Amino acid sequence: MDLLWPGFLFLLGLIPLIVAAYVWMLRRRRRFAVHYSSLSLVREALPRHARLRRHLPFVLFMLALLSLMMAFARPVAIVSVPAGRATIILAMDVSRSMCSTDIAPNRLETAKAAALSFIRRQEPTTQIGIVAFAGYAELIQPPIGDQEVLEDAVLSLITGRRTAIGSAILKSLAALAEIDQSVAPIVTGPTPGLQPTAVPKGAYAPSIIVLLTDGASNQGPLPLEAAQEAVDRGVRIYTIGYGTEEGGVMDCGGALRENDWFGGRSFGGGAYRRAIDEPTLKQIADRTGGAYYSAESAGELQEVFESLPTYLITKNEIMEISVGFTAIGALLVA
Repeated sequence: MDLLWPGFLFLLGLIPLIVAAYVWMLRRRRRFAVHYSSLSLVREALPRHARLRRHLPFVLFMLALLSLMMAFARPVAIVSVPAGRATIILAMDVSRSMCSTDIAPNRLETAKAAALSFIRRQEPTTQIGIVAFAGYAELIQPPIGDQEVLEDAVLSLITGRRTAIGSAILKSLAALAEIDQSVAPIVTGPTPGLQPTAVPKGAYAPSIIVLLTDGASNQGPLPLEAAQEAVDRGVRIYTIGYGTEEGGVMDCGGALRENDWFGGRSFGGGAYRRAIDEPTLKQIADRTGGAYYSAESAGELQEVFESLPTYLITKNEIMEISVGFTAIGALLVA
């Protein structure tokens, strides 16, 4: 349960004040009590349940006040229901390091093969979009259910320089906002008045982002700041760290220039070792409600794509239950 107006919980501070006033009134009455020679006579005259009946109305009244105060805070319950139409954004790293041949024929080609296999396994009602990112992110294909179009988009991916993970997340969120009204659009610039209201904790949109990278972000917005935008919109991000520790020679199908090296270190005349920022990728997944996966071979990457919980994509409906607290309060008052 979450609260839409938690500020109204300050009313709970009135409860101890009312109790204190009630106790004070009881003690004040004792000052004007009639004195009897023997208290045993009074005890015998009063039934055993008289004390309970005396204080029961006040207890019920306090419980009624507590229930009504909770109603003012507008409690909501989050109910997960299957999404009739799911949307997935595949954010693919196409930086130069994806040309490394430690995973034959190279990382990019095996990543394409895994993505194509993933696309072919999806239901017709699942929409998939493709975002490619290197030094900046670009929406290659808006979410669509046409598998042939998606396959062409994946096969057309080519490499670029540097790695902008934060930009990839923001571009993916913007693509989701275009087709899903439950995802607020991305606002750029200092316009705090236009920032979306964060969804209640535990509420998720019927959309996910799958982000694959073999490096660390070295350009664009900070990845964790971009991930917070996903948290505010209830979009889960599943991150995949891809590549081997040993690395390999970069072969992008042409001669590499000296200034083509970005985001990693060259060893042995062109070997590129794994430089994945796993702590950041894990934080992105944890904060957004997703999961982090590591893959060091084509087979492992295929297994990762097969284990993505796309069949469990649900949408969260927020149901306000303040009326229930109001009804309980009214019943107790009566």
